Amino acid sequence: MSLLTGDKSDKQKAEDERLEEYYRKEEEDLVKILADRHGIPYISLLGVSVNGDALRLIPEMQSREAGAVAFAMAGKKILVAVISPEKTAVKQIVEDLTRTGYTPSLYMASHASLEKAWRVYGDISLAEATQAGVFDISGKDLGAYIGEANTFFALKELIEKTVSSRDKGGSSRMLEVMLGGAISLNASDIHLEPEDKMVRMRYRLDGMLQDVMDIPHDVYKYLLSRIKLISGMKLNVTKTAQDGRFSIKLEGSDIEIRSSLIPSAYGESFVMRILNPKSIRVPFEELGMDPYFFSILEKEIKKPNGMILTTGPTGSGKTTTLYAALQRVYNPEIKIITIEDPIEYHLEGVSQSQVNNEKEYTFLNGLRAALRQDPDVIMVGEIRDPETASTAITASLTGHLVLSTLHTNSAAGVIPRLIDLGINPKTIAYALTLSLAQRLVRRLCETCKKEVSPGGAQKEKIDRILADARKKRPSLALTAERMWVPGEVSACKTCGGSGYKGRIGVHEGIVTDTTIASLLAEGNPSEREIKIATLPQNIFDMAEDGIVKVLGGITSLEELERVVDLSER
Repeated sequence: MSLLTGDKSDKQKAEDERLEEYYRKEEEDLVKILADRHGIPYISLLGVSVNGDALRLIPEMQSREAGAVAFAMAGKKILVAVISPEKTAVKQIVEDLTRTGYTPSLYMASHASLEKAWRVYGDISLAEATQAGVFDISGKDLGAYIGEANTFFALKELIEKTVSSRDKGGSSRMLEVMLGGAISLNASDIHLEPEDKMVRMRYRLDGMLQDVMDIPHDVYKYLLSRIKLISGMKLNVTKTAQDGRFSIKLEGSDIEIRSSLIPSAYGESFVMRILNPKSIRVPFEELGMDPYFFSILEKEIKKPNGMILTTGPTGSGKTTTLYAALQRVYNPEIKIITIEDPIEYHLEGVSQSQVNNEKEYTFLNGLRAALRQDPDVIMVGEIRDPETASTAITASLTGHLVLSTLHTNSAAGVIPRLIDLGINPKTIAYALTLSLAQRLVRRLCETCKKEVSPGGAQKEKIDRILADARKKRPSLALTAERMWVPGEVSACKTCGGSGYKGRIGVHEGIVTDTTIASLLAEGNPSEREIKIATLPQNIFDMAEDGIVKVLGGITSLEELERVVDLSER
């Protein structure tokens, strides 16, 4: 009997849905007829993203009373959807908008369309105006958030308090707390990942994701609408990926936020990448390079021409290294041009441009245009195709210093990669001056790290790599008797219980000297042949540089092995 009742209920539900759809279509058809009679265009807002800045021009109460919604704007032109253009309240709104310098255009819309737009008021009721994708956090508010969220534990407590309050406008305040805390802790990304029962919030701190808290789905719904709104995404689109951006104005500087959304099994998964200029504004001397290699790099970037290529996976600090080098070589008497994707930090005195594939401004086209600007130094964000590689090589041979990045696993892999891109090996010998590979490792927390004795297998590994390092630097005084590891204090306020605070690079490099030039003259050398030929240069490879940092108490062996393969040694 219950099954029959259930079937009847399901059929009734389906019938109700069909009737509802029929009445909705009937209403829209009627509005189209009325629009023709009044001589104004018809609009359905059911599939249109409502512009929050336009919506704010008419207060919610006035909008509901008049049956009028400002749903889009372009400069001073405002599009207004109305139920009846003849209402006195609508005419008053048109008059008010015109008096304040706007040019309103009326559209006829159904009551269902306006209801959809009115729901957006709830997402923006307590929000600041988002002009051209700029999200303003007042200095006072942000100062309070930074003051309260100055540790990872304090941030978790503050966010939990904001979520639990569930008051009107909580989504705006929660977003401000999330962003303020992320900036305070130097997080690079905020992840919001819907799961079955809750939404998981994680921060990427020092390259590793850390759980902050779980958010209820109903809270996330309003938070997601808020983020979509300021990122310039469509609120009503939930089944396809979207990308957006906005900026935070903070103490006279812009912090760029890149937003990415994809549909998932339990909702929309969101990631916000924080491009904070302070996080990549690292002085040249503080990149963490071995002093010997640092002196070589400093010498090479002062040359008037040539090519320096940095290599490593995404997130290995390549851009930070290039920016530090550009700041080092800059002086008012030379012209520096960059082609980037994106511009992560604005450098004073440097002409920076950003790739825009939609307008066909690629790395290649940007590089070609830059060469017509009489530059002394050119930085290309990435060499990824034969044409860009060839143009960059030509630039280095014609009196320019070229800095760029390449995707290979090691410094020795740069030359084979260039050959794969169609560059003549003999040309590489004259154009390429230095190849640099790097990874980022987390620094041990100075507050809670502790000293230990390496175990048998660990000590053998360290001794083996240290022996190779001593062949290059006989004066190296380090031994494998003691090393440092993260502390066991899970509640350390300095590092949030992770055992690490901050990051530093491990590096290796190859100078294109006469030995390398001879190899290239013979044909197509392998990565192994190049590595053997560079041993007399006495530059540490990443394993050796990393072990020196491990024994110096800068990082741990476990952390080094996370980013550098030590098994081949």
